[in-house]
Amino acid sequence: MNLKVAPSDYEIYIPIAEWIERNIKEWLFMQRPLFKKLSAPIDAVLNGLDSLFNFIPFPIVILIFAYFAFKTNGIKFAIVSSLALISIDLVDLWQEAMTTLAMIFTAVIFCMIIGIPLGIAASRSIVFETILRPILDVMQTIPSFVYLIPVVMLFGVGLVPGVVATIIFALPPIVRLTNLGIRQVGKGFKEAGASLGLNRFLILRKIEIPLALKTIMAGVNQTLMLALSMVVIAALIGAGGLGLTVYVALGRLDIGAAVIGGTGIVILAIVLDRITQKIIPQEDIKGR
Repeated sequence: MNLKVAPSDYEIYIPIAEWIERNIKEWLFMQRPLFKKLSAPIDAVLNGLDSLFNFIPFPIVILIFAYFAFKTNGIKFAIVSSLALISIDLVDLWQEAMTTLAMIFTAVIFCMIIGIPLGIAASRSIVFETILRPILDVMQTIPSFVYLIPVVMLFGVGLVPGVVATIIFALPPIVRLTNLGIRQVGKGFKEAGASLGLNRFLILRKIEIPLALKTIMAGVNQTLMLALSMVVIAALIGAGGLGLTVYVALGRLDIGAAVIGGTGIVILAIVLDRITQKIIPQEDIKGR
């Protein structure tokens, strides 16, 4: 005996997708000229850094990285990082690596420009922090691929839209840790500054930011790592660099190209992570 359950006559369906498609999508496309103008500073910084990194001779770039690696992590890491970066050139991916580096640095620069003031404002106002916290939670929870949809609608495809998506994706850590760092500064330091006649801006510049610098730099480090992961995904909307190498290799099932492209990304991630982690030593913060 077969029993069949009849479909419910009271099934509820809310046509949210159709409403968004019909109304918001058209509105987003209409705003594209405005957002393209707003992205002009990102375009200028990105093109400038890309041209600069590809103009500087390969040995000089290696020496610059080796210098920072030595100053932050010692001679062993300087040698290892130099050999690792040389290996990127040996597999003919140096130009792509420099484009990726330009995208990362552009994203981190704009994340700092936007995120540090937002973190300071959140540390000053409980109301603003309460409003900002759920927004940051949503930004960190949404899958990275979802950011690509509105970015493509507003900015089109290419390097600049890829960097815009990277900025949005990598912004929350620097906001959160700037807020945390400023809030952790003891009241005694602020009261001492006020007793010396410093106004709120000078207290922020001379006391709060120096004492919170270690935490802020931790936020910069996390932002940089998130930016590096996102520039790879941004290859889906036309961004270049090593991410495009991996994406093209994936489409062609070219395991060799995917491996060397992925290895180049890993090398950049390790070198940048180790340098930014220790770019401000703990003893320097204590000295402040």
